[in-house]
Amino acid sequence: MLTPKPRGALSGVLFEAMRTQAPSWDDVLGTKPDHDDDAQIALWSLYELHYRGFDDVDDRLEWQPELLRLRRDLEQSLEARLRERFEAPEVTSPFADAFFDYVASHDGRSLASFVHRDADADQVRELLSVRTIYHLKESDPSAWLVPRLAVEPQAALMELQYDEYGAGDPNRLHAHLFARGLEACGLRSGYGAYIDDVPCEVLEQNNAMSLFGLHRRLRGAALGHLAAFEATSSLPSRRMSQGLDRLGFPREMIDYYDEHVEADAVHEQLAVRVVCGTLLDAEPSLVDDVFFGAFTCLDLEDRFAGAMLEAWAA
Repeated sequence: MLTPKPRGALSGVLFEAMRTQAPSWDDVLGTKPDHDDDAQIALWSLYELHYRGFDDVDDRLEWQPELLRLRRDLEQSLEARLRERFEAPEVTSPFADAFFDYVASHDGRSLASFVHRDADADQVRELLSVRTIYHLKESDPSAWLVPRLAVEPQAALMELQYDEYGAGDPNRLHAHLFARGLEACGLRSGYGAYIDDVPCEVLEQNNAMSLFGLHRRLRGAALGHLAAFEATSSLPSRRMSQGLDRLGFPREMIDYYDEHVEADAVHEQLAVRVVCGTLLDAEPSLVDDVFFGAFTCLDLEDRFAGAMLEAWAA
């Protein structure tokens, strides 16, 4: 994967500096983002240095001090914006009951419901292409958490991750299943292939997951995000599967969503009751962060769904 197309002044100077043999870091640090798109593609690319990197960027830049400084500034802005929209709930019942009630109370806009009943094939292909930025990474941001947890939540997270990564079978790895589905649909399956096409809302979703996963202080938010995602995945996956079948999409793509109907029904209980539950047994002070992560997952998905539905309506 090559560095993305810039979306403004900051990403333009940043990507040029990342590619050059004699970068001007002062120019990078002295440039402000033009808008959210510019800031989020810059942050996404800085995070990508910690995942698979870029073919046109030296791997040693992963720990370049100036890039870490820029990443910190962009992270602080993103986290502040996410926290401004969050109000911690008052938890008066057992955690798991309170968590499921909290998730159920956030009835946001649903792309899966639209695909189920109304979407046409071109709209679904567009949705699948922009979803690649997450689905070809799948659980990678959560993997950063493993060494940061105590024994019980660590073991439970690994049980969940074992399924996500195919239970030892590379052909069952969820990201690989999605890639096979893309190929069957005639879409590009390369990692990051559609990064230049995704809206800002997709970048924010992925950046929030990396933000939570890469900072030990945000381990509660990371697990809350994971739990909310799992708790809202099974039914939408069923609707996606039925919508894809309605439109005659290939079996390989339908199989990906069928896999998540059953798996995520189990994973939601594991993520909420065991992973988050045992985390809070050991560290009860993290309860607000767990709900912050859950809110962020639900809020950003609602914003993404709204952007897509409004674009299609227009």
